[in-house]
Amino acid sequence: MTPAIFRTTLAAAGLLAAPAAAEEPRLVPPIDCDLTRSCYIQQYMDRNPGPGTEDFTCASLSYDGHKGTDFALRSLAQMREGVTVTAAAPGTVKALRDGMEDEGFTAETADRIGGRECGNGVVIDHGDGWETQYCHLRKDSLTVEKGQQVTTGTPLGLVGQSGRAAFPHVHLSVRHDGAEVDPFDPDGVLTCDTPGDSSLWADPPPYRAGGLIDVGFADHIPAYAAIKDGTARSDALTSQAPALVIYGFTFGTQAGDVLRLSITGPHGAVITDDVTLERSQAQAFRAIGKKRRSAPWPGGSYEGTVELIRKGKAIDRMTTRITLN
Repeated sequence: MTPAIFRTTLAAAGLLAAPAAAEEPRLVPPIDCDLTRSCYIQQYMDRNPGPGTEDFTCASLSYDGHKGTDFALRSLAQMREGVTVTAAAPGTVKALRDGMEDEGFTAETADRIGGRECGNGVVIDHGDGWETQYCHLRKDSLTVEKGQQVTTGTPLGLVGQSGRAAFPHVHLSVRHDGAEVDPFDPDGVLTCDTPGDSSLWADPPPYRAGGLIDVGFADHIPAYAAIKDGTARSDALTSQAPALVIYGFTFGTQAGDVLRLSITGPHGAVITDDVTLERSQAQAFRAIGKKRRSAPWPGGSYEGTVELIRKGKAIDRMTTRITLN
């Protein structure tokens, strides 16, 4: 989410800055997880200076005015387990804040979050006008002090949901001489035919234009809050389960995308359905299921599969299995 600057006054021009010729930092992802599955990039920097939204690929995986990159966890349960936020490059801790609750941003929390949208966080000075900012860290998790020297990968704290955060993530902002910089394409020119032709990353994270966060079995349509919490999945069902349900939790979906959900059991297909998504959503879920008739479900292994299909092409697929006894 878009952070507010804290403790020290850091001018934010809101414009892309062309990086220095030889002194720009080389960044690594600021989160200790696998960006292909255990975490993911929910939103990129908005490169459209007007009211529209464009990420560095000219797609829409951002929101209007977003000034950084959001590295997200799959669930609140994962946040509670603890995932480390790390320094993206060497430097000196310039500012920090801790002590804000991981309560997320709602109408009820807006007043007390106002002016502290970044939540708990850290600013690191990398020299030559470069700095990075890390927002929404978990309360009481910071492990560095102001003035401390850090290296690439130094632990800063844990991923949280403090400040203006609708989901657990670390928001990374990169600035040069006070101006926001997109680390995926920092030359200041949005070129749709060659996106990412410049980069501040030592090894650029893979770009995912939307996808699946999680899939799981349940014996009923789960509540969305349980899916986001990471507690909706049933790891054990019996042949007497009242229903078999498969759900898919998605990010970055676009209007017209198709979510194909299916359950296959010991005797073949149980249920399959294509759900066409009517609008673009940062996060969403869909589920299908089949009620049990009077007879028990056949015992054995069941496979649930969810595919996200865009313009006729599957862009992500996840499978899960469960055994009914």
